[in-house]
Amino acid sequence: MDVEQFDFDLPEELIAQTPLLNRTESRLLALNKRTGEITHGTFTQLLDFLRPGDTLVLNDTKVLPARLFGVKADTGAKVEVLLLKNTEGDEWEALVKPGKRVKLGSTLHFGVNTETGSPMLAAEVSAEGEMGGRKLRFSYNGIFHELLDQLGTMPLPPYIKEQLDDQDRYQTVYAKHKGSAAAPTAGLHFTEEFLSRIEDKGITIAPITLHVGLGTFRPVSVDTVEEHQMHEEYYEVSEKTATILNETKRRGGRVIAVGTTSARTLETAAGKNPGGEIKPGSGWTRIFMYPGYQFQIVDCLLTNFHLPKSTLVMLVSALAGRNNIMKAYEEAVQERYRFFSFGDAMLIYE
Repeated sequence: MDVEQFDFDLPEELIAQTPLLNRTESRLLALNKRTGEITHGTFTQLLDFLRPGDTLVLNDTKVLPARLFGVKADTGAKVEVLLLKNTEGDEWEALVKPGKRVKLGSTLHFGVNTETGSPMLAAEVSAEGEMGGRKLRFSYNGIFHELLDQLGTMPLPPYIKEQLDDQDRYQTVYAKHKGSAAAPTAGLHFTEEFLSRIEDKGITIAPITLHVGLGTFRPVSVDTVEEHQMHEEYYEVSEKTATILNETKRRGGRVIAVGTTSARTLETAAGKNPGGEIKPGSGWTRIFMYPGYQFQIVDCLLTNFHLPKSTLVMLVSALAGRNNIMKAYEEAVQERYRFFSFGDAMLIYE
């Protein structure tokens, strides 16, 4: 399948640079995946599409302040590091810029202890990967995550040029488990008050966890979809959530994934069991969903508008059909919807 099939014209000014001050003031495009019908409205009208007995699945991962600015210990040259995945102990997978200067065995320093003059964090490059990928082994005095909170900044996507005054605007209101290199941005539209209104209507809310990693930052650089390789991301599904989801399906309710990360987690968990029943557990997923994929548990998806030729456009096309998605995206561009992480919302439903 040709990657070019998922291309479309996106004016750069439609890529939202800042989040809305009021989370629920986003716009909502609703697409019926069976009929192709498109409805335009506001985000709070999501409530009109939800039914008692449905289950809304939220990814409760929390973004780490994973972008660090430091220097090479030997030359003092500036470096930027984006932490992606804690592999074991104090070793992390990371993206490093400029990668050409940071070779195997290099030592990087971050922050300065004013009393001793020594770095607050030091990292040795223990392995080299592709496209600026490195493995870093950290050394420090104290607690790593406390030091990261002091030294790190939010890892906003590279197409967002403005820095956030309020770092919490890049966290969902239900973020709980630290570990992501990027936010599950479909959830940024929700407030605690709106989630309460959803529950009051008889919709169950169930959390899962997927820590967003390297794949979020890597573009599709091959000609055909089948050639693309996804990177692994860690996920967890609790026993309580598994029970809720299985009961939802048995009684004929719909499972509505909030965000592509929730969808990937659910389909991974369902794919490990005959008949698509969800069982609790954790592990690593590199699932890649594109047209032809048969969804086992996800009925509906709330997501943002994605960039051309991205794996996320391929995922929503798998759920709703490529023609339906391309038509909906064409309308979204015409109607000046805001795209990507800080953009407006799209509901794919049946």
